[in-house]
Amino acid sequence: MPKPGELTFAAPRRAKPPRHLADLSPAERREAVAALGEKPFRAGQLSRHYFTRLADDPAQWTDMPAALRERLATELMPALMTSVRDIACDDGATRKTLWKLFDGTLVESVLMRYPDRATMCVSSQAGCGMNCPFCATGQAGLTRNLSTAEIVEQVVAGARALQRGEVPGGPGRVSNIVFMGMGEPLANYKAVLGAVRRITDPSPDGLGISQRSVTISTVGLVPAMEKLAEEGLSCTLALSLHAPDDELRDTLVPVNTRWPVREVLDAAWHYEARTGRRVSIEYALIKDINDHAWRADLLGKRLRNHNAHVNLIPLNPTPGSKWTASTQQRQDEFVRLLEAHGVPVTVRDTRGRDIDGACGQLAAADAG
Repeated sequence: MPKPGELTFAAPRRAKPPRHLADLSPAERREAVAALGEKPFRAGQLSRHYFTRLADDPAQWTDMPAALRERLATELMPALMTSVRDIACDDGATRKTLWKLFDGTLVESVLMRYPDRATMCVSSQAGCGMNCPFCATGQAGLTRNLSTAEIVEQVVAGARALQRGEVPGGPGRVSNIVFMGMGEPLANYKAVLGAVRRITDPSPDGLGISQRSVTISTVGLVPAMEKLAEEGLSCTLALSLHAPDDELRDTLVPVNTRWPVREVLDAAWHYEARTGRRVSIEYALIKDINDHAWRADLLGKRLRNHNAHVNLIPLNPTPGSKWTASTQQRQDEFVRLLEAHGVPVTVRDTRGRDIDGACGQLAAADAG
């Protein structure tokens, strides 16, 4: 367990998961198939089965000879993760899955179905090195980075569950992706960017989900935020701010000791300017810690006249935490003060709280 305030940027070196189709760009898939002595067009067939048809059983790949199916499945579609258990709430509309990866590492993802959309919350790391004291994931420390394919597989698993009608509401499809599960996405930059490409590349090369429906969260890794702004994406950037002043944010979000509030917001405005996308500001309301009227006023001053939207998150409880959510009165006052500055604000729906699947609750505990 990390010491208070201790940051871990580089993940421990661990054995790499086996290569998977989803790790590779379309050109790399053709090269990989050719290296196996097969015709490159087979890569397109494989991509169609995986990304478009969501067919995980080689027996369904009837446009290929049976012997070839098994070989390509072994070489390019190895099993990367197995479900340990699913827990559901909200009458089955919210489902948290605990996954065991090839090396025994545990991660979690959450599928949330709404009347008008279905959102997958995915993990990008096992654990997290950012050590925010109110977040269960951060308290566990960082185990390792996930590969591009391990991230994509979480989305594909959710897509299969919806396609097969396993989630109440009949067959459906994943429409939105949020990188808000375990880990700091921008600390695993290359794999996360690869996953975004696979998720948003048009079918059959990828899942064909709109970039505008993908949200990448960060606690404020400024160099990576600036790099992301130049990638030519139209994803939403979500900045986990949680305090408008450096004194408090140094404690709540220890990375603030490296890149303070003003620098982090400048990087967010740079992203907004380059992409034209409104920045989402995440703010967990914690009773008597960051919910004071003067902090709401300061936050409003820092955000006004910028293309930003505040997501206020009533703090989700985590085991052993001394902190709790703000009172309704304080929450209402916070909203009123932000709106007085012309800053749009939404109070986040705490989906998944009953199953420790809400913001800050993912800990990948294996209960057996």
